Amino acid sequence: MSKSETVQDFYKRIGDEKATERSIINKDAGRFNVYRRNDYLCKSYTPYNRRDFYKISLIIGKGTLYYANKGIEINSDALVFSNPNVPYAWEALSPDQFGYFCLFTDSFIDTPQRIHDSPFFRIGGDPVYFLSSKQVAEVSAIFEKMLCEIESEYIYKYDLLRNYINLLIHEALKLQPADSYFRHSNASERIVSLFMELLERQFPIDSPDHILQLKTATDYATRLSVHVNHLNRTVKKLTGKTTTEHIADRVVREAKALLKHTDWNISEIAYSLGFEYPAYFNNFFKKQTSEVPKAFR
Repeated sequence: MSKSETVQDFYKRIGDEKATERSIINKDAGRFNVYRRNDYLCKSYTPYNRRDFYKISLIIGKGTLYYANKGIEINSDALVFSNPNVPYAWEALSPDQFGYFCLFTDSFIDTPQRIHDSPFFRIGGDPVYFLSSKQVAEVSAIFEKMLCEIESEYIYKYDLLRNYINLLIHEALKLQPADSYFRHSNASERIVSLFMELLERQFPIDSPDHILQLKTATDYATRLSVHVNHLNRTVKKLTGKTTTEHIADRVVREAKALLKHTDWNISEIAYSLGFEYPAYFNNFFKKQTSEVPKAFR
């Protein structure tokens, strides 16, 4: 799994030069956009990856959404919510793909915590809602207003677009979430692969100011949107080592590299590896290697 796709990466991938130009002039333009699905890359396969933006999609067309350990068939019109912490892939199963989607960043929203805590965007929440024909018409009308507004010269248009996002959320609150998820046939291998890729992506630590973000099995389980007990069982079963052991091994390898190849002091190395106090790092390193960091250096 490659690095997270940013909004600017997305604009480049779909060739939206206008959005890139607008974002230079107005920062809000770089943090929100809206599209018709049939105009862009929704007709085949969108690779499994993490994005650094939120996305709300009205999907009219058949396909499959894949998450880390489950998937869901989109076999009727659906409203789908995607958040930056949950990677996913999309595979279209019908040639006709219509609908809309809007994307926005954390910094675009006035009350990001409310977004984080909503049942649509929180990890382990309910991201998919199937719609009736009447509901499709109502949601489509909101997206059409977004498309019209983003091209307007109205000075407060981004405030209005924020309100349209909230309106979509309120429409979804009236709905029942989909519950027809299936388990991947190779779910265990997929989870372990994603865990190992995510672990490796935390390294190398290239600056004392670069602080390790994911430190525990729970941190990794949260990012992968699986229960920590399930992650631990799966990793142990397939690799023979616990999640915590894999994390510790990788941290030790990085610690050795920093001790050997940098002039950072031991406190700087400890903090960059996520230890609150140098003494905690000393104890950890000695437990793993039988010697203290200073002696190893």
